Formats: sequence, structure tokens, C-alpha cells
Amino acid sequence: MGSASDVGLPNLAPSPLDPEEFRRQAHMMVDFIADYYRNVSEYPVLSRVSPGYLRHCLPESAPNNPEPLEAILDDVRDHIIPGITHWQSPNYFAYFPSSGSVAGFLGEMLGVGLNVVGFNWISSPAATELEGIVMDWLGKLLNLPKPFLFSGGGGGVLQGTTCEAILCTLVAARDKALTRIGRDRIGVLVVYSSDQTHCALKKAAQIAGIHPDNIRALPTRRSDAFGLSAKTLRAAVAADVVAGLVPLYLCTTVGTTSSTAVDPLRELCEVAAESGMWVHVDAAYAGSACICPEFRHFIDGVEGADSFSFNAHKWFFTTLDCCCLWVKEPKHLVNALSTNPEYLRNVVTESKKVVDYKDWQIALSRRFRSLKLWMVMRSYGASNLRKFIRSHVSMAELFEGFVNEDKRFEVVVPRNFATVCFRLLPSVGVVEAANAMNKQLLEAVNATGKVYMTHAVVGGIYVIRFAVGASLTEMLNVRAAWAVVKERAEALLLSEFNVHAAAV
Repeated sequence: MGSASDVGLPNLAPSPLDPEEFRRQAHMMVDFIADYYRNVSEYPVLSRVSPGYLRHCLPESAPNNPEPLEAILDDVRDHIIPGITHWQSPNYFAYFPSSGSVAGFLGEMLGVGLNVVGFNWISSPAATELEGIVMDWLGKLLNLPKPFLFSGGGGGVLQGTTCEAILCTLVAARDKALTRIGRDRIGVLVVYSSDQTHCALKKAAQIAGIHPDNIRALPTRRSDAFGLSAKTLRAAVAADVVAGLVPLYLCTTVGTTSSTAVDPLRELCEVAAESGMWVHVDAAYAGSACICPEFRHFIDGVEGADSFSFNAHKWFFTTLDCCCLWVKEPKHLVNALSTNPEYLRNVVTESKKVVDYKDWQIALSRRFRSLKLWMVMRSYGASNLRKFIRSHVSMAELFEGFVNEDKRFEVVVPRNFATVCFRLLPSVGVVEAANAMNKQLLEAVNATGKVYMTHAVVGGIYVIRFAVGASLTEMLNVRAAWAVVKERAEALLLSEFNVHAAAV
């Protein structure tokens, strides 16, 4: 019987971790998500809501009393879903894919459900040990050189994103260099990349304290398919050395964000070795494809690098977030990122027989990400993962063929993987006019709601990017996307013709 002070109180909600209530609500949630995927192709791919729309749909304050899951899911359906850009739609061809899978979702559910905080070995031994095993498995699938694997003295860690991977390796490189030349000389350190490198490098350099004037975005050319040439790098390094600066870090890219260009790793690593620079290989998008033997050559020369990363959440059917980072010499990460407060000391750590992943990343706490990656590899196997990736490449080849067959269009840069960069050719050779026309075309295509694509500007040319990789995409979606492009292009060209005729 409750005390007098309990009289008149409403019935309390079930325990936040009541097993039977979890079972009941989880079944409802699974049904909701399954229905979403069954119907996802019916939604406009790009959300059509206006900024601030959600504040007009939801109350101004949190509820005082519990609300049933049924009511919450009603609001998700009525207010949240309309505000989503549907990355898992079979008609999504924007940015890069964020490919999902049943195994990835279930692995995420299991990891979240167990809710361990695996910052060091003793805080959850299985979390640490499974991560090490999975990273060696995946490293072997990529045929990474043995020094990148735990079995070869290196090792792998799961970060959240490439931004974190680049920052961690840059900080490791910085501290390694400053130990050699003196802590007070951080102002002479120089970071190199191409002008196609992801902006994550610039952000990491800013955070790491590299002087803004010492961040080099070296020019690339269309004649080199927008890869960074070794000659350009060597000239830049030589000029900096003459000026009394110290080359620190080179970020190479396999599959740039703009056009999926590939930097020539072997030649660039040779240049970097001449001055003792740290070389990081960012294969965020294209790394997944390198488990296929026919694409492995794109990372030839990786043996000369110090670190390598790719995002399993892009094209490896593993949910966000899951960035796989390997380093040859983990001690440099540990030296730069470790802290050892008394409250984390334990006998196992001090034995030096275990990995404490807190010392390989920015944050202390960390999620059990390895579960979902382990489940994806086990549930599908290397053979099927390769088939999935090859099917996306085949779809991109189909779209590329459509572009090449229509003389009004051109493929602007060579297609390396499953992304096609194309444009509508101008009637006159004026770059600005062509860029404006293709911007109009992309906006018209996306306004249909039937597909979603994004753009890039490479070598001054505005290109439309058609990136295949959503897990539900099929050939019929590619054909339908090309039909939309052609239809909108014809309407745009007819409009321009009418304007020109009226002016004449």
C-alpha cells in the first residue's frame, strides 16, 4: 500500500527497461519501419517542406504525462516522414549512398539494445575484441598490406565519420613531427591535398592548429581526370622546404566527392616519403568497391601510406555511422590521443596486452559499432557483398550508356565506380551559360519529386552527379531517372529555343 504522499498521483509508466513492454513496442516499431520501406518509393525523394515547418506541427513544450507509442508514431507518419529526404529510396541518386540492409539494421538494434560503453577493454571486453577481429577481416577483404592489420603490427578502429578519421591521423602526424622539431614550431607545418579533396581535411587542419596559410589545396586538371599529379605535389613541397616550412601530411583520395577521381597513390607516396610526410588515404566512398578484385587496383600503392579509411555506411550496407580506419603504427594515435586518469586505471590496461580504443579516437565514450559490421559480413558473405556492389556499377554503366547515346549530353569525367558526372551540352561554347542551363536542368529534375540528384563543379564545369548505391535501386529506377532527365531537358531546350526565336 502506498504512503499518504502517494495519494492522488497518476499511475506511473512502466519501467524504462521493462522487457515485456519493450517486446510489445519493438514489434510495433519494426512493423512501422517495414511498412516505410515497402512504400518508400511512393514518397517525393527530396523533402518539400519549408524551413521551420515542424514547429507549427508539434507542441511548444514537452508533455507532462506519458503518451502511447501509437500516438507518437502517428506524429512520425504525419509530420516527420514528410520532412525526410529519403536516402533509402530506390530513386535516390544524390551525394553518395547511405546504403542500408536488414543485417545492418539488426546489428544496430543489437548494439543499441546492449548499450555498452566500450571505451577501454575492461569496460566491455567483447566490444573491443570483436572490433579488432572485424577490422582484420575487412582489411583482408580489401587485401590491405599486412602492416595495416593487428596481425602485422598495425590495427583498425571504427570511427564515426571520415572527418574523425582525418582529424585523428592528422593530430597523430602533428605530434609525431613536433616531438622531432619542437612543440613551439607548429606554425611551420604544412598540410597537402588536391583541390578535389573533401572539406573534412580543412576542418581537421583548423582544429589541429595548422596555420590557414599552410593548408595547400593543389590544382588538378581535367587532362589528369582531376587526380593530383606527383609533379604538382613535388613542386609545392620543394617550394615550401626552401621557404623553411615542414611538410607534415598528405591526404590522398580514392573516389573524390565531386567526381570520384582517383589520386595516383604510388607516385604520391613516393614524393611524400622524400620529406617524411604522413600519408592518409581517404577512400570514404570507393573503398567498399575495392573488395572486388577488378577495383582493387585503385588502391595500388597503399603500402606506402600510413593510414587508410573508408565509410562502411556509404556503400557497404552498414548503417550510419561506421568509418573504418587502419593505421600502420597505432602508437602515434595513442601518443597523441591518450589520457590516463586514475579512475580509468586497471590491471589489464597496465599489462599492455589489450587495446583501449579510447586512445584511438577523439571522444572517450564509444558505441558498439562492430556488431553491425560483423553482422553484415556474416549475413551476406564476401561473395554477395561483391555482387551488390557490382550490380550498382552495372546500373551506373546503363545510365552512362544513355548519356553517351544522346548527343545533347556528355559524360564530363571518366566513370570509375557507380557515379556518373554528366551535363547537357550548350548550344554555344560559353561555360557560364552552360553551367546556368545545367543548374536549371537539375532543379527541374529534382522538382518532379521522382528522383533526386546533386551537382558538383569540376574544372569550372557544372556537372550533374548520378550516384547509384541505394540498396533498393533496380534497373527500372535507372531507366525512369533517365526518362525524367530527358523530359526536363527537352522542355528546357524548347523554352530556350522559343526565347531565342522571339528575340530574333
